[in-house]
Amino acid sequence: MNVANIRNFSIIAHVNHGKSTIADRILEQTGSISKREMKEQYLDNMDIERERGITIKSQTVCLNVVINSNEFIFNLIDTPGHVDFGYEVSRSLSACEGALLVVDAVQGIEAQTLSTAFLALKNNIKIIPVINKIDLPNANLNKVKNDIANIIGIDTCNAVLVSGKYGSGIDDLLVSIAQRIPAPVGMINNELQALVFDSWFDSYKGIIVLVKIVNGIIKKGNLVRFIYSNKSFVVQEIGVFTPHIKFLSKLSTGEVGFVVTNIKEIKYAKVGDTIVNHQAKNMKSLIGFNDIKPNVFAGIFPNNNTCFNDLRTVLEKLSLNDASLIFEHETSTVLGLGFRCGFLGLLHMDVIIERLEREFHLDLVITFPTVMYNVFLKTGRKIVVDNPICMPDSSLIDYCSEPYVLVKIYSPVKYIGGIIALCQNKRGLQINIDYLNNMYVMIYYELPLSEVIFDFFNKLKSLSQGYASFNYELLEHKKSELVKVDILLNHNRIDALSFIVHKSIARKKGKLCCTKIKDLISRQQFSIAVQASINNKIIVRENVSSLRKNVTSKCYGGDITRKRKLLEKQKKGKKKMKQIGNVKIPHSLFLSLLTVYEYS
Repeated sequence: MNVANIRNFSIIAHVNHGKSTIADRILEQTGSISKREMKEQYLDNMDIERERGITIKSQTVCLNVVINSNEFIFNLIDTPGHVDFGYEVSRSLSACEGALLVVDAVQGIEAQTLSTAFLALKNNIKIIPVINKIDLPNANLNKVKNDIANIIGIDTCNAVLVSGKYGSGIDDLLVSIAQRIPAPVGMINNELQALVFDSWFDSYKGIIVLVKIVNGIIKKGNLVRFIYSNKSFVVQEIGVFTPHIKFLSKLSTGEVGFVVTNIKEIKYAKVGDTIVNHQAKNMKSLIGFNDIKPNVFAGIFPNNNTCFNDLRTVLEKLSLNDASLIFEHETSTVLGLGFRCGFLGLLHMDVIIERLEREFHLDLVITFPTVMYNVFLKTGRKIVVDNPICMPDSSLIDYCSEPYVLVKIYSPVKYIGGIIALCQNKRGLQINIDYLNNMYVMIYYELPLSEVIFDFFNKLKSLSQGYASFNYELLEHKKSELVKVDILLNHNRIDALSFIVHKSIARKKGKLCCTKIKDLISRQQFSIAVQASINNKIIVRENVSSLRKNVTSKCYGGDITRKRKLLEKQKKGKKKMKQIGNVKIPHSLFLSLLTVYEYS
């Protein structure tokens, strides 16, 4: 196929604005799948995606399209919309020359709409505004067009109006893609340069990489080299997804497809690497991707320690498919061997855990999520703490700092008071309030990341009746009064239950945690003290009362001293039992305690 007739584009939008539905209609309109095969969210091939109605992994499909008697190849990439999966969007855009910016005709522009649009503009990608859900009776096309033009700065004179549900406007959309998105820039006669922008593991074929050919040709049987790892492999298979697998003999400049090179070790297939011919000398890498930095950390432990190696293998496979997931070995005195994992956000963590349990049938225990803190010691040394266990003694600490984010909240004007109150309650610093028009406002706040990632989104949606949306970007660390709260059961510290929190809410969160534990653990023959402490000073205590047995029930008549002797004997037995007894912690307790972060 001539490079001039290739179009590589992504579909970007805020979550639930109809990206996957439009992708379904494009697949139908181009005849890529039959009506019998068609199902909603066709490109979302994970059960979790279908159940939650969101896209988690970017998916590609190669379409053969005829427009005005001219044959084109459309390489479509359906991307996620939630802020936790923004890294997937950035990787997808690196393989595209154009993007369809989908905006809901009723909801209009939202925070992630702005974020993805500006990311595309930053990468010099041609944007086609697409207004979806025009079939709804309360659709306001003129308002949405004006908002796109005034807020984002994109001309909407030629905006494409579509209905993803009924398929109207899809023909016009295909024509716009052919006419307005530029062809790839590259030379077929140059040396091979292929950008690796995704990869996954296959049990039979090893690691499969998804590539865009920037220059040259890659053929089956070629010996190619990965620049980052400097390892060479023979190309075993080449192909594209139509969306069914279609094997080819070669991929040329501008095309997007998969390459199988029989790679068995994950470290040799880094996302963002460049593939070149084995004999090519002094070939430069293409612009890849910045190493992603996780925002949330949590411990993941197998319920049965014999499954530790299985968990490690599965995490390696998932990290190949999801480059934003990182993990390292961790040991807990209570939970045994496990891994400390880093995630982009709580939704990302939730999805990874659910995939581990459902796809790989692992029974897991999850510890408190936390963020990465900087701790400065009195000796002048700085240490990075992403695990409460690693927090040094307070006598050694000079001061601590925590990560802050710049939060951009897009909301109707009438909810501004509640949003400001929420941000102030979350220790926020107001930066600016920008009135975009008479109806909408953009609110800028600096907030601690730990306050944003847990329950901020739910509270924002609740107080704005679902109309407000937000996006955030990382800033520098700022000095903060942080303390480590330890949880003690029967006066024994449980390391897996410790957490780091701001001093002002330490007692409140400790109280919530102790109350939750009290309700969840089983009663014993002896009373159990559930305590929260800071620097070995108890700040909260709850008691789990002991099971009672009436030892005097068979003592009829006689002197009262007979009953007292029995009661004293029981008292001594309970005291001894309390000293040597073990409190069994149910694994469901750790998952239940995650809700403690949703404090008011």
